[in-house]
Amino acid sequence: MALTLEDKKKIVSEVAAVAAEAHSAVAAEYRGLTVDEMTEMRVKARESGVYLRVVKNNLAKLAVANTDFACMSDSFSGPLVLAFSKEDPGSAARLVEAFAKDHDKLIVKSLAVGGEVYPASELKRLSKLPTRDQALAILAGTLRAPLDKLARTVNEVPGKLVRTVAAVRDKKEETAA
Repeated sequence: MALTLEDKKKIVSEVAAVAAEAHSAVAAEYRGLTVDEMTEMRVKARESGVYLRVVKNNLAKLAVANTDFACMSDSFSGPLVLAFSKEDPGSAARLVEAFAKDHDKLIVKSLAVGGEVYPASELKRLSKLPTRDQALAILAGTLRAPLDKLARTVNEVPGKLVRTVAAVRDKKEETAA
C-alpha cells in the first residue's frame, strides 16, 4: 500500500520531533532480516527507551534536516532502520550492537552524537557510554573520594597519637622493670 502525502507528512513530523530531542542516532541496514527478527528488535528497543523506525530514505532526510542528525543524511541508502536514543546517548548503540552480534545481516551505516557523524566502527565506543544512573554514581564517587580521604587522614592523627603514647608507655615499662 502506497503512502499518501498526509501519511508522509505525519511520518516526517514524528521522526523530526523525536530527532529534535534525541541524544544520539544510529542508522543501520536491515536487508535480510525476517519480520520476527525486526519485531524482536522493536521489543528490545521499547524496553530500553530507544525510538526505532523504518523510514524511507527521502523521508528520513527530510525528518532530520533541521536537527543535529542532518549530518547523517549522506549515509541514508538502502533499507534503513533509524534508532534514536531518547534517555541516554549510548542506548541506541547498545541496542544495535547487541542485536548485530546475533544477527549478522544488521549492518551499521553511521551514527551521530551532538551534530557529529561517526563511522560504524565507533559503535562499540558509543555503546560503552554510561547510562544516566551510572554517570551519576561515578560523579558521586568522584565527589566523595576527597571527603573519604580527609576522614581517613583526620582519623589517622588520633590513632597515631595513641600508638605513640602506647610505645612510650611500653618503653618506660621496659626500663622500669
